[in-house]
Amino acid sequence: MPELPEVETTLRGVEPHLTGHLIDGVIVRNASLRWPVPAEVGRAEGLRVVRCWRRAKYLLFDLGRGGLLIHLGMSGSLRVCDAGDTPRKHDHFDIVLDGGRCIRFNDPRRFGVFTWWDPPAESHKLLENLGPEPLSDQFSGNGLWQKSRGRKGAVKNFIMDGKIVVGVGNIYASEALFMSGIHPARSAGRISAVRYEALAAAIRDVLSRAIRRGGTTLRDFLNTEGNPGYFAQELLVYERESLPCFQCQTPVRRKVIGQRSSYYCPRCQR
Repeated sequence: MPELPEVETTLRGVEPHLTGHLIDGVIVRNASLRWPVPAEVGRAEGLRVVRCWRRAKYLLFDLGRGGLLIHLGMSGSLRVCDAGDTPRKHDHFDIVLDGGRCIRFNDPRRFGVFTWWDPPAESHKLLENLGPEPLSDQFSGNGLWQKSRGRKGAVKNFIMDGKIVVGVGNIYASEALFMSGIHPARSAGRISAVRYEALAAAIRDVLSRAIRRGGTTLRDFLNTEGNPGYFAQELLVYERESLPCFQCQTPVRRKVIGQRSSYYCPRCQR
């Protein structure tokens, strides 16, 4: 599933082709995504893209009087191509731009989202309850510590909760917890403020490095040019079960936490 670095990589790929350009049309070939694509997306036709940005794992295109919102779902990707190119299997919609180019969405599993938002974007039901961005000044270890007080659940589930902090998906949660020496099953409420500072720094570091490497390709993520991300080559524990820990040589273990596979070193993480 594309996580924050993959979505940020996608944003950086499409933004130069969108900002300042007019939308000549929106072509929806299959409206049956996670939720039916609303007819309102057609309001984009004839409007100019003012700004593009990312909020959590959502892509937002500001058209001045509202805009388009896209979520890549579990297997979705955007690519830039000529509007006249023959659609491939699972190409569900196009955003056709002036000059003959288009942004084309492909999603084999159809868990993606394509919808319209009315201003202000932050009040949209998919965005209004989200926590801070992990690479912003609003995110801190002290903030994590304060929100964790009284919580008995696993810290891994805690940092993957989008109301606490957005964009920390399964891969990067495992990596950040390893980097900060915290066991993923440890109770969120029993971690000190000092250790949360280390965890927040690790989250920022691993996400920043993944963005620089174009994201992580484990199964089906491709960027807007059809290329994979390369951060998988730098993963320290994720999907390394039974392989030696890079720090102490103890075999990495896997544990299911919150119905997701979590990878950790039993010696380095407490």
